[in-house]
Amino acid sequence: MADRDNLPVVVVGLGRFGSSLALELTRLGTEVLAIDHRPKIVQALAGEITQIVTADATDLQALHQLGIPDFQRAVVAIGSDIEASILTTSLLVEVGIEDIWAKAISRQHGRILERIGATHVVLPEHDMGERVAHLVSGRMLDYVQIDPDFVLIKTHPPRDLVGVPLGEAKLRRKYGVTIVCVKSKGEDYTYATPDTVLQYGDIILVVGPTAKVERFTTL
Repeated sequence: MADRDNLPVVVVGLGRFGSSLALELTRLGTEVLAIDHRPKIVQALAGEITQIVTADATDLQALHQLGIPDFQRAVVAIGSDIEASILTTSLLVEVGIEDIWAKAISRQHGRILERIGATHVVLPEHDMGERVAHLVSGRMLDYVQIDPDFVLIKTHPPRDLVGVPLGEAKLRRKYGVTIVCVKSKGEDYTYATPDTVLQYGDIILVVGPTAKVERFTTL
């Protein structure tokens, strides 16, 4: 377990979120121990995940029997059962898991998970809702939140920037954002430079504080 970039991962809860995550980790070559209390779910995924067992993750003795204290990373992907989510997370903290990712179904749930020791809290429904809202607005082609107040978006260049070298546009000074990559029709993405001249139909990747990026898309 010396390589921190590819440490084995315990995934608890194999609903849509947990099973997708466990399958993708397995595809990426990460050793996964997946746990769910429903035998039918475990049987359906058997053979597709490195190791999968039927067990009650709210049972401390069961966690010890499965060797969970030997792991350093875990994901609590339990969905609607908030009590089980909280209890499982607290037990993983108790057995010494250093890096715990926990799914929350609300901000209040997330705050509780953080207080009891979850290292990272994920709100997939909320985050996806925010992302889709930005896409539905029609101004962005894609939207990725990097930090609570920092985003990366994919969009087309505003008309004021077309035909102007980026070095002359002074984007950071005027708008507080940076264009990092450009993709012209039929070509691959290239890094933007001060000499890059944008054209209609180009696709650009823009990073910056959320409010400033959102303002930039309305130019």
